[in-house]
Amino acid sequence: MNFRKQHSIEPTPMQLAPLVDVLFLLVIFFAVTSHYAQQEQVMDISVPAAQEGKDKESRQVGEIIINIKTKGEILVNGQTLDEAELLEKLKNIAAIYKDQAVILRGDELTDYKFVIRVLDTCQKAGIWNIAFATRREEAKP
Repeated sequence: MNFRKQHSIEPTPMQLAPLVDVLFLLVIFFAVTSHYAQQEQVMDISVPAAQEGKDKESRQVGEIIINIKTKGEILVNGQTLDEAELLEKLKNIAAIYKDQAVILRGDELTDYKFVIRVLDTCQKAGIWNIAFATRREEAKP
């Protein structure tokens, strides 16, 4: 006969300190990431106004923003590129992602020929999913 008292193992309480640390790290990561995601739109480019259009609530993952400055400078991820460099970059991306999204942000004072050159470069690279960035017209009093 077994008359020994059986000891049950008590479950260890959940440690909250490591959980809080991980949550704070996640919050910091998402705050920094969202800051850099919006950085492309803070540049000194004033896009033209439009009455109609869709509000862009969220960006697609991996979409490319091509900024065209007044003098025709092409900026992607803060780097100034010429047409050949842009074509090479877009071809590499289009080879991997067939439905790559591109947003063109041309300054409202940019000559139309610069926008057409970038559109032509996108076409040569095989990118068809292109959108144009605009802003809402301000209400007139």
